[in-house]
Amino acid sequence: MTKKAKEAKKAKPKQKPKEEKKERLAFPEACIVRIMKGHMDKEKMIKKEVKVAMNKWLEKLCSNVAKTMNTFPYVMMTKSEFNRGIKVYETLEEFEKEKQRILAHMDAMKKDIERLERDLGKTEQEVLEMS
Repeated sequence: MTKKAKEAKKAKPKQKPKEEKKERLAFPEACIVRIMKGHMDKEKMIKKEVKVAMNKWLEKLCSNVAKTMNTFPYVMMTKSEFNRGIKVYETLEEFEKEKQRILAHMDAMKKDIERLERDLGKTEQEVLEMS
């Protein structure tokens, strides 16, 4: 073997192009996809970016709940502390339901008013002008 051949062997091998660093996510992707697809139509597809975003959001949500639970002075966290930690999220869900209920009630009231106005002799044009 020649001197050049030996040097070539000792030389560093060509570097492979750097692969993108695979981001470490908090939850298994398959679990997230299974839950999401369980609440979606069968023909819907979910892009990778959505799966990653959902994973990051769930991690953030879990962190926020844990931080809230950490503010309690107890050493042992029980279901009671967990329930207090998630209370803000539960309240938001209840608020949205109540909002939808109120909006539906207001729509019904508007229709009743329009019906009463017609019964009292107002024309459609007068009703529209008052709106």
